[in-house]
Amino acid sequence: MGERVKVTDPDKLALLYERFRDVCLVEKEVWKEIFMPREVTRGPVRTNIQDRYEVEINDPDIEHAIEANISRGSTILGAAIDEYRAHIVFFKKQD
Repeated sequence: MGERVKVTDPDKLALLYERFRDVCLVEKEVWKEIFMPREVTRGPVRTNIQDRYEVEINDPDIEHAIEANISRGSTILGAAIDEYRAHIVFFKKQD
């Protein structure tokens, strides 16, 4: 298994929180791993390759609160994720 790097860039975090919300809504549960299109700064782009991110929620009560809001829809779930951002950490998995 590859090395993990904590994501701290505010712009990337905003995208990851949004992706996390969308994946939870589709799967109807809190997911521990999400995928994002690979960032390429130059050259050809292979669309079938994605970056993998591990999601860690450091408090089981926060995880349960987020999961309880999944059935309430995108806006409510997004608000819950925003409220608990300090407890949600993303790690990019290095290949």
